[in-house]
Amino acid sequence: MSQKNIKEIQEILKPWRDKIVKHEVYNSIKNLDDISHFMSYHVYAVWDFMSLLKALQQQLTCVSIPWYPVGSADTRFLINEIVVGEESDIDENGRRKSHFEMYLDAISQCEGDTIQINTFLESLMKKGNLDQAFNLANTPAEARDFVNFTFQTIATGEAHKMAAVFTFGREDLIPGMFYSMVNNLHISMPEKISKFKYYLDRHIEVDGDHHSHLALEMLENLCGEDEQKWFDVKEISIQALQMRLHLWDGVHQKIGSLKSLVAF
Repeated sequence: MSQKNIKEIQEILKPWRDKIVKHEVYNSIKNLDDISHFMSYHVYAVWDFMSLLKALQQQLTCVSIPWYPVGSADTRFLINEIVVGEESDIDENGRRKSHFEMYLDAISQCEGDTIQINTFLESLMKKGNLDQAFNLANTPAEARDFVNFTFQTIATGEAHKMAAVFTFGREDLIPGMFYSMVNNLHISMPEKISKFKYYLDRHIEVDGDHHSHLALEMLENLCGEDEQKWFDVKEISIQALQMRLHLWDGVHQKIGSLKSLVAF
């Protein structure tokens, strides 16, 4: 039954996934400046992905003292393996870093702006208030909406909903044409793009393959034969993809407006 539900949900989500893969934002990215603007929005999704992942770990394993066995050992294994890969992977120099830290390195290398995301995080660590951090950092509206949706999902406290967004809504869904463009830029300016290329290559190797299979297995374990949970998975997964489209719309509008200013 679980496999049937997975296939049905994947079929329902296909039109939304296609819209993301074929989004005009990819055609608008032509050079290093465009990539930097893309990353200034996308970095929020890279960051809050980790918050979603850690919320799942808190739900599905014991992270308090005294320790007790929580839930299924299979599910504990799945989420812990994903956490290890995302939170302490190996960068291009063989150093342990989270994928978020790798992304920040990539932004810095291509001379993008890390001030905004660092201001946001510093404020959040000190005050613990998302809205205050957004305002202080002047976070783009679409990135705010994306992060707010993630934290609203976390606030439900329902592991199957968080797992649904994690599994179906958080794949980057970046098409081959984008990878080709990054590879071409890497040939001409490796000193500016090598870290971003490594991040994307690592994403394909780890997140897009191994982790996606683990996430599907985790979701099957959480929903089992509960039809209401599978219905919840479908509904919240659609919302997650809609939020990704909203984020991409914001990036596309930003890049387009900047190109218009240059042309003028």
